[in-house]
Amino acid sequence: MSIRLAVRLTPRGGRDAAEGWAHDVKGQPYLKARVAAPPVEGAANEALVTLIAKTLKVSRGSVRIVTGEQSRLKILEIDGAAQADLDRVFGPP
Repeated sequence: MSIRLAVRLTPRGGRDAAEGWAHDVKGQPYLKARVAAPPVEGAANEALVTLIAKTLKVSRGSVRIVTGEQSRLKILEIDGAAQADLDRVFGPP
């Protein structure tokens, strides 16, 4: 079982935190997240993976960035999580 999660990442955000949901121009929900790490050599991506894994209580290996390595909007694939887990932790989109 795995789920895909759209995330808009703000690197150098001062702290590591998920900040709730927003919607893009097409009405698709995405999770807003910030990390303290800079967007250099994948540091911000690694911090995002760690943040999501810790928040959902899954292993870091269960969280992968499938699209958006170099952009702010990323699609993550998370093994061992369901939509109900996302709703419980982050609230409904």
